[in-house]
Amino acid sequence: MKKTVLRKYAKLIAVMGGNVKKGQDVEIFAELDQPEFVKMVAEECYACGARKVTVEWSYQPLTKLNQKKRSLTTLSKIEDWEIAKLKHQSETLPVRIYLDSDDPDGLKGVNQAKISKASQARYPIIKPYREAMENKYQWCIAAVPGAAWAKKVFPNETRSRAIEKLWEAILYTSRVDEDPIAAWKAHNADLQARCDYLNGLGIETLEYKSANGTDFRVGMIEDALFMGGSEIAQGSGIEFNPNIPSEEVFISPMKGIADGLVVASKPLSYRGELIENFSVRFEGGKAVEVHAERNEDLLREMISMDEGAAYLGECALVPYDSPIRNSGLLFYNTLFDENAACHLALGHGFTNTLKDYDKYTVKECYEKGINDSMIHVDFMIGTEDLSITAITRDGKRVPIFANGNWAF
Repeated sequence: MKKTVLRKYAKLIAVMGGNVKKGQDVEIFAELDQPEFVKMVAEECYACGARKVTVEWSYQPLTKLNQKKRSLTTLSKIEDWEIAKLKHQSETLPVRIYLDSDDPDGLKGVNQAKISKASQARYPIIKPYREAMENKYQWCIAAVPGAAWAKKVFPNETRSRAIEKLWEAILYTSRVDEDPIAAWKAHNADLQARCDYLNGLGIETLEYKSANGTDFRVGMIEDALFMGGSEIAQGSGIEFNPNIPSEEVFISPMKGIADGLVVASKPLSYRGELIENFSVRFEGGKAVEVHAERNEDLLREMISMDEGAAYLGECALVPYDSPIRNSGLLFYNTLFDENAACHLALGHGFTNTLKDYDKYTVKECYEKGINDSMIHVDFMIGTEDLSITAITRDGKRVPIFANGNWAF
């Protein structure tokens, strides 16, 4: 891939993604797959005026080794230096940039029950720091090709050609054209216009139907708002784009109001393993029954991580006719596949979808109906024939999606 094109992508991530400002610290999280590109992103962050850029490297095979060889006690323990680091991050609010390149099946074979127990032990310690940072800092998740991931998407290509083709797909779906920053400003404006329309309807319920078996209703919080594209960091007022790419308009629904069956339209990569051909049935807002042709036990493990893991944290609307879906690729990566289809998320909801959320405590946001959980896992339900109808608080039925795409 030409360095001039990659430089545009790196600048897009720093300027529109994290929107790094003069004097800010930046943390980049990356695997070992594309170190030269990571350096480009760091350079662009410094060009924006960053005070300090640090990179936290990881290596999925080593992560797998550690998860296999460490005891549950060791995996569960948070060291004093880790707590000090969390405290520092919650006080300084660095910009966080995540460059994803994981193998979708890279952790296959680990003891998932052990990993769940370790996560459950660590989470109560991490949670106060996470809540102290929530909505207050800029962050962005983007992607770079890893060799194993590229071969998963393009199994019939050589390793080098698969990586090149995955680069092409990432750049295309991320709108890295002649002027990617201008393209993203226009895209943000379009998503905001759709949010404004939806927020003016006074939606009480969304009703989903598809020929694959999806037949589902979910309730909305009265003063929740649809969001999409860029967000604003609380306090600083800095605008940033948390996901590159992104095609979604989303909202956090009312906890406890969801009934019916949803059938996944794409595989889900969760904890480095693929869950395939699955469905989830909701009753009284809770996932009460799941089925999967592959990794059903992992799906059950996921929804039992804590009390909130079986409830919904997000409803996202994505047109079937989108750049990611039109690429014709199955990415086996949630960042991309969730932006190719309407999706739901089990687990943690977004407090900033509440109108005037900054006037409430986190606890008050949960009391208003935002779900609280240690997980937030998106899964795709969008299909070519999906219809979504909004039932408004004054009793009107308004088409939102028809034949998989926006009805307005």
